[in-house]
Amino acid sequence: MSDVKGPASYFPAIEKKHGEPIEHCMRQLESVVSAKHMEQVALLKNQFGIGHGHANALVAVFRQERGL
Repeated sequence: MSDVKGPASYFPAIEKKHGEPIEHCMRQLESVVSAKHMEQVALLKNQFGIGHGHANALVAVFRQERGL
């Protein structure tokens, strides 16, 4: 069992479902770094077909890592 907790615990499932490494999503978020949290979630949902929960987890980690 993994020691990863919180939003990052979704990352293996996200990679498996969407076939892209997490870094791919993080690079996409870099292009909208100044956008609000839900705007970033919408980008991932609309452009990449990522579900709301997974998109929210990605954005939460992205923003936390950057102190946003």
